[in-house]
Amino acid sequence: MLFRTRRLAAASVAVTAATALVAGCTSGGASTSGASGDTLTLWTHNAGNSVELDVVKKIIKDFNGSQDTYKVKLQAFPQSDYNNSVVAAASAKKLPCLLDVDGPNVANWAWGGYLDPIDVTGSEVPVLSQLESTVGRYDDKLYAFGFYDVSLAFFARKSVLEEHGIRVATMDKPWTKAEFDSALAKLKKSGKFEYPLEMGTGGTGEWWSYGYSPQLQSFGGDLVDRGDYKSASGTLDSEAAVDWATWFQSLVAKDYMAKKSGADPNKDFLAGKSAIQWDGSWNAAKNAEKLGDDLAIIPPVDFGEGPKIGGASWQWAMSSTCSNKAGAQEWLKFSRQTKYFTEYAKATSTIPATEAAAEQIADYQPGGKFDVLVRCHGGSGPGSFMRPRSG
Repeated sequence: MLFRTRRLAAASVAVTAATALVAGCTSGGASTSGASGDTLTLWTHNAGNSVELDVVKKIIKDFNGSQDTYKVKLQAFPQSDYNNSVVAAASAKKLPCLLDVDGPNVANWAWGGYLDPIDVTGSEVPVLSQLESTVGRYDDKLYAFGFYDVSLAFFARKSVLEEHGIRVATMDKPWTKAEFDSALAKLKKSGKFEYPLEMGTGGTGEWWSYGYSPQLQSFGGDLVDRGDYKSASGTLDSEAAVDWATWFQSLVAKDYMAKKSGADPNKDFLAGKSAIQWDGSWNAAKNAEKLGDDLAIIPPVDFGEGPKIGGASWQWAMSSTCSNKAGAQEWLKFSRQTKYFTEYAKATSTIPATEAAAEQIADYQPGGKFDVLVRCHGGSGPGSFMRPRSG
């Protein structure tokens, strides 16, 4: 999984450049409705991400070979170009029939008329069996679903924490703000780290809200008034929100973290440049491979209102302009097999979206090395895996 700097589609998109990409993708007789008869076009953001793209290719191959009515054709984009291309294609009414959508965009694209509701009843995996954050709903209608999700956590070396007398926090007893601040002070005083904390401050786009708003919410603040979702006044500038911003700024002022981190924060952590890294589950397997049993995966800090994380990763949807919605929904239904949920999670080192898939991956079982990531996100163990919670 690539470093997660998920970019929301901007209103000021460079339409000319994006339209050129769309023209290239729709050449060769592709219909502006996303389908040519029973041949449907599918777009994905996974060009350059071969491990995930291979799973997409497998599902398409299996679907095309399973019946004689429909055929799905793949078009892969680099992630950096993808959202802009979708926005431009929607404006030109040249969307494909099938497309993947980053979780935070689902409601926006449904509201904007890019997507149509989907019906996947009768598929092998019921929607209700999925982790809630992997299901995209808007206005009480189902618009998308994903095969996996990600979680935020701190990564550290157990040996470093032990050396400096710092407790390895657990789900039952996460670090408090005072305990976390004390740990950073000890690590800074040791002189072994220029910046003891790595929080990806060189990231761009949605990382800033995805990575840091959970901490803001744990302070008691928020990005928007969730009563009507129409105003940030009194919420984003609340006393609790200002307290979070003051604390966050103090991390730079005290040289606990860099004002702008390097291009690859995870690489810097593995090189020993930082002691504690705030990062996502997409790097858990890489860290475990490098550090082995010395790796500590630590839940979010409880800053007063409980530990929090964000949710919702890439999901599959159907465009509103698709001229063959029956075929598109058949592909979506076909893809909803436990084996594909499992293959996605294994390929991307992410959290499986269903308990049945998680049961086939030892690392995500209770006591497994990535169990804490599952429990941070939605619980663990019989009867609790699918109960989403804040932290």
